[in-house]
Amino acid sequence: MAKKLESEDYAPLTLAEFRKRKKPPRNIYKETLCKAGKLERLAVWITSHVGTMGFFLVIFFWTAIWLSWNLLAPKELQFDPPMGFVLWLFISNLIQILLMPLIMVGQNIQGQHAEARAEYDLEVNVKAEKEIEAILYHLESQNNILMAMLEKQGISLDEVLKKK
Repeated sequence: MAKKLESEDYAPLTLAEFRKRKKPPRNIYKETLCKAGKLERLAVWITSHVGTMGFFLVIFFWTAIWLSWNLLAPKELQFDPPMGFVLWLFISNLIQILLMPLIMVGQNIQGQHAEARAEYDLEVNVKAEKEIEAILYHLESQNNILMAMLEKQGISLDEVLKKK
């Protein structure tokens, strides 16, 4: 049989006390962005936009048009000699060299945001676990009160359950 709880052992929080103690939810994304400087926010923006299909398509079509023009256009209209494509390689490498560190900075900031979100999730889960424990404790107390009432009336629990 469950341990009997005395009324002075546990006094559950009232709903008003519970609401008073409860803190409003935080927006971790806004908190992380507020801590970041302008350049870090720019790096996150670039990281977010470079990692899209739209950016890939822009680079793909730019490359296809560049190479097609310099391979198929009349010689006097070509501006980057075929098979070398020195200007195209220079511009492509420049884009890569500039984007690589920016993407790494943006990923670091996004990683910090993910860490902060994970910590907040843990905090929320711990609070929820405490609230569930209080509810279970309260239900156990109610169960003990009901059992005591049945005993006082001389009714056994088996009798009550068989009537259903």
